[in-house]
Amino acid sequence: MATRTDAQSPAPHVADTHDLIRVYGARENNLKDVSIEIPKRRLTVFTGVSGSGKSSLVFSTIAAESQRLINETYSAFVQGFMPTLSRPEVDVLDGLTTAIVVDQERMGPNPRSTVGTVTDANAMLRILFSRLGRPHIGSPQAFSFNVASVSGAGAVKFERGGKTVKERREFSVTGGMCPRCEGMGRTSDIDLSQLYDDSKSLNEGALTIPGYSVDGWYGRIFSGSGFFDPDKPIREFTKKELHDLLHKEPTKIKVDNINLTYEGLIPRIQKSMLSKDKEALQPHVRAFVERAVKFMTCPDCGGTRLSEAARSSKIKGISIADACAMQISDLADWVRGLDEPSVAPLLTTLQQLLDSFVEIGLGYLSLDRASGTLSGGEAQRVKMIRHLGSSLTDVTYVFDEPTTGLHPHDIQRMNDLLLRLRDKGNTVLVVEHKPEMIAIADHVVDLGPGAGTAGGMVCFEGSVEGLRTSGTITGRHFDDRAALKETVRKPTGTLEIRGATANNLRDVDVDIPLGVLVVVTGVAGSGKSSLIHGSIPAGAGVVSVDQGGIRGSRRSNPATYTGLLDPIRKAFAKANGVKPALFSANSEGACPTCNGAGVIYTDLAMMAGVSTTCEECEGKRFQAAVLEHRLGGRDISEVLAMPVTEAQEFFGSGEARTPAARAILDRLADVGLGYLTLGQPLTTLSGGERQRLKLATHMADKGGVYVLDEPTAGLHLADVEQLLGLLDRLVDSGKSVIVIEHHQAVMAHADWIIDLGPGAGHDGGRIVFEGTPADLVAARSTLTGEHLAAYVGA
Repeated sequence: MATRTDAQSPAPHVADTHDLIRVYGARENNLKDVSIEIPKRRLTVFTGVSGSGKSSLVFSTIAAESQRLINETYSAFVQGFMPTLSRPEVDVLDGLTTAIVVDQERMGPNPRSTVGTVTDANAMLRILFSRLGRPHIGSPQAFSFNVASVSGAGAVKFERGGKTVKERREFSVTGGMCPRCEGMGRTSDIDLSQLYDDSKSLNEGALTIPGYSVDGWYGRIFSGSGFFDPDKPIREFTKKELHDLLHKEPTKIKVDNINLTYEGLIPRIQKSMLSKDKEALQPHVRAFVERAVKFMTCPDCGGTRLSEAARSSKIKGISIADACAMQISDLADWVRGLDEPSVAPLLTTLQQLLDSFVEIGLGYLSLDRASGTLSGGEAQRVKMIRHLGSSLTDVTYVFDEPTTGLHPHDIQRMNDLLLRLRDKGNTVLVVEHKPEMIAIADHVVDLGPGAGTAGGMVCFEGSVEGLRTSGTITGRHFDDRAALKETVRKPTGTLEIRGATANNLRDVDVDIPLGVLVVVTGVAGSGKSSLIHGSIPAGAGVVSVDQGGIRGSRRSNPATYTGLLDPIRKAFAKANGVKPALFSANSEGACPTCNGAGVIYTDLAMMAGVSTTCEECEGKRFQAAVLEHRLGGRDISEVLAMPVTEAQEFFGSGEARTPAARAILDRLADVGLGYLTLGQPLTTLSGGERQRLKLATHMADKGGVYVLDEPTAGLHLADVEQLLGLLDRLVDSGKSVIVIEHHQAVMAHADWIIDLGPGAGHDGGRIVFEGTPADLVAARSTLTGEHLAAYVGA
């Protein structure tokens, strides 16, 4: 061992002085020249009301710049395949480390994506079964439901020694895809009686599919195809004629001297309607698809998606289909029992991955669960699994509200995980509203004071104790606790659910009281959504506002999404004697230079594209001639730049009075979006804002029962009070409101609580309590009861 001779400790090494992430002059979205220093290797929580600029600072500035700089280290060829990111609006960003973003974007609704494929657990299981499965059926591909079995043979030409040589070659690929459902697990059965009326002929309008009228384009193709008599009723068609009408493969034909391709009804419908996401279809087409198409579990593979051969190969009596259908906590135990030295490294890695699922509280999922059915919180935790066992240190982990969808019981577990990541020497940045998570922070940054243009400034920076006494909105509301109601409302009726068995529910019977505020609660995975979304009888007049994201292009904004633009366009058209289409930036009134986008995008291949404000319309999106038309002294671009609160006054009285527009604006203000401007692109809204925009849109629906799925997601403590007021107003106006929620303030405010559990997955699926919040607190018989009692200080 070497010995030290100098007595005093040496000066710190210059490399150890970079222990801060410094941000100077951040102006992204609504940030107002924010300058801030964030300590590294600590847990920093960013708080503030929804829309105050937290995501703009953490995701759009710090994380975005870190990822952009890393992408620039790759070759231009690789960068061509990566998302291009432009440099954020900021003067100086110093001390950045590699950022790993774990956001709340729900996983895409790709029907081929499952929990197993997303986390690579399926890839490991496929290798395991290809090595140990008996009988041996082939490579790992033979167990993949996304690979079809194909074979072929033929002559191959190639040059050898100056001569052209022909050889016969054969190939075959053994895949695991079920041939009947093509690896989807479900088959669609089309009800022919919904496609045509067989008592009529084609010329009499037998086809009842939207867009297939006699005088329409498709009607002319079918009538003029020559494959059958268009004046003969369909029930008199011969077998061949009916086959040609329904199933004929694409064939070139001539109708009225125009060359066209004829194709049978069923393949044509499958391409034009069934291959698209149902939610993206027009309402009348969606209604037709729901009527005509019956989806059912594939009879050949039983919904496992796998071919018979893939299901026949087993390890200790378990096939890969059985393994994927098991609850992950059970699968982890099964893998632990396999002792095979030949695949030891694979078993170790698979074991760690499955244990991570259990540790993060997702042990109740199964690997064959479609990833599109996970809630926002579940999707986020599935993404976190990759990072739990990572040996990387000095990384910046960025989390977006990791407590979303978590029961108070699970929040403690999430806190431990974040602290573990920090203790390994990483910087952890968290955007969060829940006081239980803010309390564990080493450093707190509070943004505000308001939302939108009233926010974007740092109101407080320091410790949690400092935040409590700071006087900011977050500080004042930090220790808020909702009290239990003195009296609860009396129900006006009941909604009966009998024998519910969806997912993990155990033959549940429950009467949900109507005319009151009902809160359904329980740990994540206990069966709340299965009970409410999956078991409420059809025709009960239910308006459901779930957590699904809003699909929005940069042309969509609150005005177009809520339908507010229609009455505004009509009011402008009426006041100026012109047609309404002029006042749409996606139609006739659009600026011709930028096509109504307001900016011009220049694509620079693998570098970030540049967007510059259109010089012609100066970003207003409309032609100059359109802006000369005014309503109440304002042109259409000035109206779209108004915040909701200002637009409420503008359309509420005077020359611009438009009751239809005012009603929609009132609903937007009701859900706490008074600060949004009418023309703000949907792509710039936070998750909480999008959900409330959805709620505002659905509040006009003619339903008697509202089902809300975690409406407090993304809401600041101060906004939760406003939400409770809104729920009360809905109930007092005669509606029934059912809320799936973990937030104790909403539970305390309920008239009736239904608690599911006691655990998640196969440990849940039962009703463990139903009654008033006061009874739940008094009984303390469930996890929810204990946490609610602690919350209200009982």
